Amino acid sequence: MEVNVHEAKTHLSKLLARVALGEEVIIAKAGTPVAKLVPINGKKRDFKFGSAKGDFVVPEDFNEPDPEIEDLFYKPLPE
Repeated sequence: MEVNVHEAKTHLSKLLARVALGEEVIIAKAGTPVAKLVPINGKKRDFKFGSAKGDFVVPEDFNEPDPEIEDLFYKPLPE
């Protein structure tokens, strides 16, 4: 991710939170990169697909049409 100096000063706490998760943030001045924020441990976190398995359950009817939502699309508007 690349941000300009003003954005880096304004959102430093948020940028540091992203860096703590393993993301690198490049700070640019007038479009030219001048600094890079990196985590101290230098390792990116390993996020793996399926790592939240068992944390929630998708309902059986997840893909079934919802009549209320369909009405919003197909029911004529009152005049």
